[in-house]
Amino acid sequence: MAEEVLLANNAKITGHLTKSLLAVAFLASFGSSMLYGYNLAVVNSPAQYIKSFYNETMIESHGWSLDEEDLTVMYSLTVSIFAIGGMIGALLVGTLVTKYGRKGTLVKSTVLVFVAAGLMGFSRACRYPAMVIVGRFITGVHSGISLSVVPMYLGEIAPKNLRGFLGLMPSIHICLGVFIAQVLGLHELLGKEEHWPLLLSLVVVPTFFQLMLLPWFPESPRYLLIEKRNVHATITALKWYRSKGNIQAEIEEMQEEQRSLSSIETVSVLGLIMDRCVRWQLITIVVVNIGMQLSGIDAIWFYTNDIFENAGIPGPHIQYTTVGTGAIEVISGTLGCFTIERLGRRPLVIGGFTFMGICCAGITVSLLFQAQVALMRYISVACVVGIIAGFCIGPAGVPFLMTAELFKQSHRPAAYTVAGCLNWLSNFTIGFVFPFLQMATGSYCYLIFCAVCLGVAGYTFFIIPETKNKTFVEISQMFSARNGILQDESTEFAPTAGHLKMSKMNGYGTLELHEEKKEPNGREDLEGY
Repeated sequence: MAEEVLLANNAKITGHLTKSLLAVAFLASFGSSMLYGYNLAVVNSPAQYIKSFYNETMIESHGWSLDEEDLTVMYSLTVSIFAIGGMIGALLVGTLVTKYGRKGTLVKSTVLVFVAAGLMGFSRACRYPAMVIVGRFITGVHSGISLSVVPMYLGEIAPKNLRGFLGLMPSIHICLGVFIAQVLGLHELLGKEEHWPLLLSLVVVPTFFQLMLLPWFPESPRYLLIEKRNVHATITALKWYRSKGNIQAEIEEMQEEQRSLSSIETVSVLGLIMDRCVRWQLITIVVVNIGMQLSGIDAIWFYTNDIFENAGIPGPHIQYTTVGTGAIEVISGTLGCFTIERLGRRPLVIGGFTFMGICCAGITVSLLFQAQVALMRYISVACVVGIIAGFCIGPAGVPFLMTAELFKQSHRPAAYTVAGCLNWLSNFTIGFVFPFLQMATGSYCYLIFCAVCLGVAGYTFFIIPETKNKTFVEISQMFSARNGILQDESTEFAPTAGHLKMSKMNGYGTLELHEEKKEPNGREDLEGY
């Protein structure tokens, strides 16, 4: 029962990486996050085959062919509608995780992948191009949901000393998804004309494994206690995810947050925007999520082949060079995952964005002088690799982790909705605007990305505190002074037999003393929370 696992009052809220934690992090990331990376890159290799399919079906149906401009528009729609679906998925996150839970949302959303894979897989046989476009839209909706829900789920089940490590697992799998799509898209594998529907529909494989195994794992303990008020389910989940030992301190920390939120429901996006108590947390996720996309990483990925071609790499070999950059993404993401708990969040974000900014400036210089200096061609390749590595080591994953850490339970779903929408909107914007930006500014366009990267690095250095090994309550307290809510509400901390309680200032107040509730036998009354 509850009291059997609640031991010493002064226990530290730390934990070891158990097999259950590692397994659920792998399943959630492998079956959801990896699909986002896979779907980003999978349409690049069969682009010409997809265009030919569109043209062939148009001739069969209407007796006339599409010109090159119309084919480009159709293909661009196929690519960009993925981001539109992602934005819609991000808008659904708050409602879904509140109603179905974190794990429940991931499990139920798998139906989208099976529908999308069926549409894309049978599109060539049915001779119906709209099936590809609709399938891409549905995969976008799934990615928009999972891109927010997976880090939210992992951030809530992880002990505070492992939250960074588990929080970056999704970003590793995103990079892995890109790499797998690049490898499978090679001409020697599935990069042939007859195989492109299979290439697009392979997303069902990881989703099938997730659907078979993830339902056996518990829901987020924090969701079960704070939102569902189910103490025994919470303790059962914690026993599953923690090694044998004391979970008293972790239960108490969640109860403390629960008491601070007892007077309010999960806030809406509008409520989040209007709440002054989370003003700087909201500004922070806006800056880092927009900065992540406007750093130029999408433009770099889009124009990698052109830069490699200008560097003198033979055309037939460029596909292998691109696969090499995918491998660098995976290695860099793994490096960030295994160093975040030692270095902290700030060094990875500051270092990653700063390095990207320097490399963006390097690309501008190399493109300007590569006609005069042959060495500059190779410097441009090195800068491309540097931008990709710098992005994957920190900026690719830490913003999603920050969104989980900077907000408590009541505000977290709305925060992920805002972050996800900004992420997808910025992604769509940079894909649409960059060609025109490059035509207007030429090689100098990368200096704009340089300024964005250095600006986000500067904001992180001066504004964002280090959240490593901090509880959600402690992190909210770190922002209290900056949000202007600490002046009259704060009370001096003093050792006491009672609990500390957050004042009910929309869940982001200050500490005050709160006596424990006791049952007649002297044990703490957990059922009342």
